[in-house]
Parts: sequence; structure tokens; C-alpha cells
Amino acid sequence: MTTVPITQTTVLIVGAGPSGLSTAASLHRLSVPYVILERENCIASIFNNKSYNRLHLHLSKQFCQLPHMPFPSNFPAYVPRKDFLNYLNDYASHFQINPIFGNFVKLAKFHEDRGKWRVDAEEMEGGVRRLYEAEFLVVATGETSDPFTPEVEGLGGFKGEVMHSTEYKSGEGFEGKTVLVVGSGNSGMEIALDLCNYGAKTSIVVRSPVHIVSRWSTSLGLMSLKFMSLHFVDSFLVLVSKITYGDLTKYGIQRPKEGPFLLKDRDGKYPVVDVGTIKKIKSGEIQVLPTLKNIKGGGNEVVFENGKCYQFDVILFATGFKRSTHLWLQGDDFLLNKDGLPKPKYPNHWKGENGLYCVGLARKGLYGAAMDAQKIAHDIYNLLSK
Repeated sequence: MTTVPITQTTVLIVGAGPSGLSTAASLHRLSVPYVILERENCIASIFNNKSYNRLHLHLSKQFCQLPHMPFPSNFPAYVPRKDFLNYLNDYASHFQINPIFGNFVKLAKFHEDRGKWRVDAEEMEGGVRRLYEAEFLVVATGETSDPFTPEVEGLGGFKGEVMHSTEYKSGEGFEGKTVLVVGSGNSGMEIALDLCNYGAKTSIVVRSPVHIVSRWSTSLGLMSLKFMSLHFVDSFLVLVSKITYGDLTKYGIQRPKEGPFLLKDRDGKYPVVDVGTIKKIKSGEIQVLPTLKNIKGGGNEVVFENGKCYQFDVILFATGFKRSTHLWLQGDDFLLNKDGLPKPKYPNHWKGENGLYCVGLARKGLYGAAMDAQKIAHDIYNLLSK
């Protein structure tokens, strides 16, 4: 029987997205040894391989830069995907971050007798087993790790094309097609706009109430939270939204009773930062539809909860992500729940027991991930210095 060698390190980071990179850079600055594993073939695979071309970061750049390295001054306020990827590549190079790509973590377990984490990984190509051992384990797999498509009755018999938003690049090739976008978060709304701009006959499912906010008001609101109450800032954002967009109920969009930042902090439900979709909805170029009920068997007809039916060539699910941490992380009853999100409340969400940490899971975006990474690195440094 072949013995698998064990790679020893101080910190093992799972995930080389912005959260993992932020942690690696922060550890590097403190000269703490680490290994970073990534199941994909590149850093930030969501942005590299699974994002649409027209994507811009929804918040202004001061809220999106990674720790210890600001965006170049010539970058626009809302950084486009291409520039962000260049920034991430420069970031990894500057802090000498060299992830081990194509390594899928199968099991991570804390061994009491050794006081260390044992991580069992498998190479995606070739299936070669790799073993790692570390004093500290950082879960940096992020909020957006595994694409989620809900179960819909009759979907298997749909005669058109079915895709997830992670497969969508641009509206090119969809001209003249009838497309249903399921999901009204930021990705769904922006993809609907992109499809419409390319000449697709676009509809979008808006299942539940959602806040629509402008870019400038969101950035101003985030800055105001430093010295104003959340209730005051939420009231300001709702007032600006009402003035800017008017009554959207006649277009099929309801506003939640609770404020946008409260919902984001409590439930992880992000407001929609409008980049032009609402204008298309008001003009009738994008149709808003209620909850999708089922697909009529053997065809292209989609039934909605209001009883109406429409024919579509394409159904695109912008229904977000799930996390699979519970499938490989064993022995943690304190830090993460079954959905891979922290059990402890913010701001104490980032540190578990036995040297376990998580970064970028507090639903605070890139800014929150940067803060987590720095706290984790300093905590590990202080523990090692004792």
C-alpha cells in the first residue's frame, strides 16, 4: 500500500478567491507560512470563469479593494470585471501568492491527539490524493461557491435551453429569442438588461419584495454608516429610491417593509443596485412576472402563479449559490451551520475553535472579507507569538 506524504504548514487556506487571497496577503505580511488550495484552475474562478462580460463591481472601488493594496488611481469608480481581474492577478503576484490549483478538498478534520487539522484533497485531473496538515484552517470558499438551481416541476421536459447565470457571458446570440430570467438579485437584473440591449425579448421573475437603489445613494449610505444609525441610513435610502424610481408596484415590484441595510445584515439579502434595468421595465421592454409555478410537459410553455402562461426559448436561472462546506468539514459544531454560514453573530463570526476560521462569509461583500482576513492573520500571528 502506497504511503501518501503529508505536506506540513502553519495555516491552510481553502479557496483562492478574493477572500483567500486577502488572507494569504495578510499572512504574508506577517511572515506566517501558509498553503492555499483551490479546486479550480485559476484564482477568483467566479470572476474569471463564471461571470458575465458587462459585470462591474456594484459598489464604488473604496469598498471593494483587498487589504494592503489599493486599486490603481486611474481605475473608474465602479471597477469593470476585466480591470478587477487584472488587479487580482497583480495582487497575487505582489504578495507572492501561489495557490495549488486543481485540488478538491474531500475532508478536513481536527485531530485532537496532534492538535492539528488534517486535510485530504484530490487532484481534479488524475485523481491523485494529497494530504496536508496545519495548525490553523481557514475556510475561504466564499458565499458564491456552488451554483444553485431550484427544483421546478416539469423543467426536465422543457424543450428550450436551460442555463444558470454562471454560464452566461453576454446577450450576443440571444437576439430575437424569448428569455425568462428567474431571479431578481443584482445578477438577474443586470443580465436581463444585457439581454434586452442585445435584442432578446426578456422577462424576469420577481418573486418577493426587493429594494431598488442607485449606485451613488448606496455608496453614500455605506459611508454614512460610520457616523449615523442604520435606521437613519435605511430611511434615507428608501426616500431616495422613492424619489428616483417612483411607485414600482404597478410594474410588479414591491418594496420590503424593512430597510435595505437591515435586510442585508440580518438576512444576507442584498438590495438591487440599478444600472438601467428599471428604465427598461418601465418602458415595457422587460416584462416582470410573478413566481414560476411549473413547466407544461413536453413543450416551451411556462406557467406562473397568477395562472398566466408564456412561451420561452430560454430559461436562465439567476438563483444564486449554495455552499458545500458541510460535505468536507468535520468536527465543527461551533463556527458554521449546515448552509456554510457562520453561527456566531457579526462581528464575532470569523473565529471558531481549534484554530478554525472563516473569511468572507459575513455577507459584507469584499469589504467584509478584507476585514476578516486581517483579523484572522493578526489573531494567528499573536497565537504563534505566545
